[in-house]
Amino acid sequence: MCNSLAPAPYRAPSDAADEKDSRREYPPAPQPLPVPVMDNHTHLDFRHGLIEISIRDAMDSAEAVGVQGAVQVGCDLESSRFTVQAVEADPRLLGAVAIHPNDAPEYAARGELESALTEIEALAGHPRIRAIGETGLDFFRTHGEGLAHQRYSFRRHIDIAKRLGLTLQIHDRDAHDDVVQVLREEGAPDRVVFHCFSGDEELARICNENGWYMSFAGTMTFKNAGNLRAALAIAEPSRILVETDSPFLTPHPHRGRPNASYMVPYTVRSMADVTGDDLAELCSRLSKNTLNAYGSWA
Repeated sequence: MCNSLAPAPYRAPSDAADEKDSRREYPPAPQPLPVPVMDNHTHLDFRHGLIEISIRDAMDSAEAVGVQGAVQVGCDLESSRFTVQAVEADPRLLGAVAIHPNDAPEYAARGELESALTEIEALAGHPRIRAIGETGLDFFRTHGEGLAHQRYSFRRHIDIAKRLGLTLQIHDRDAHDDVVQVLREEGAPDRVVFHCFSGDEELARICNENGWYMSFAGTMTFKNAGNLRAALAIAEPSRILVETDSPFLTPHPHRGRPNASYMVPYTVRSMADVTGDDLAELCSRLSKNTLNAYGSWA
């Protein structure tokens, strides 16, 4: 994890790097987009490559290819505190803060979940924190008694988002039906984003019906992601967003290497192939949708 806000050079590793290390190099920059967009989910404090990248360098690299802003997302207290620092350090960032569903049972086991949620609500009072997230349910990594803590934490995050008038960013892994059930039981906030949308056409229809945003990441470029492309094809155009979830989920053709906000153009071009939209028109729509979901970056 890299919490430094100081500038650092954005450079490739030395020629002596072995084949394994080369997989940890940042890929080359894509062709710039014709109209700027925003990356609505990134983790600038997570280190995945060989080189530590500062916030300024990360955003400069993104801006150079038409990614003019990003939403920095917290997953626990440490990264949520970092998020507040980050949005104060660079005006190209907005933020989201939360306790990740896989971390909620760990906080609960230490008797710290309530105090953690209290701090999350306090951090969310910052004017450039525009979302509560990522929160939700994860049935892939958490099982048994931990699921009760996940559900409780999810419901508390929904309540915080509603009371503060913030967007809700959802982490949903192998839990589509249960996430939708909790949203319906609690009453969803005005703006809901399914981060790294992982559903199929059925979930896309539910999102369409409820006006929930579907955020597509590099996963939709993977060869085995036909379900995501089918969902995107029927998604309400006013409800689609794009993200990296960097440093994870690097899009094709650089899958497996470190991801960053400057990689968004690969995913946007793949989205245009699916929707049949003119690239510039799709970029304009994605930018408008992101502003509707999170408010102005100004």
